[in-house]
Amino acid sequence: MSPILKIDKDDEEKEMDFEIDYQLSLDVEQRFRMMFQKSRELAMMLEKNGHRKPSEIIKRS
Repeated sequence: MSPILKIDKDDEEKEMDFEIDYQLSLDVEQRFRMMFQKSRELAMMLEKNGHRKPSEIIKRS
């Protein structure tokens, strides 16, 4: 579970620093697992909203 940043106003610099610190606290395996999980979530969301998988190469005869 990732930590949550609570701030009163939008502060892009604080958000970026927070995200970088969080990513640096993870080891390489955790970062890759998170990346693959987010990729799967994005693919499922795209497919659910009517976007099919990328076109496949079809052998024409």
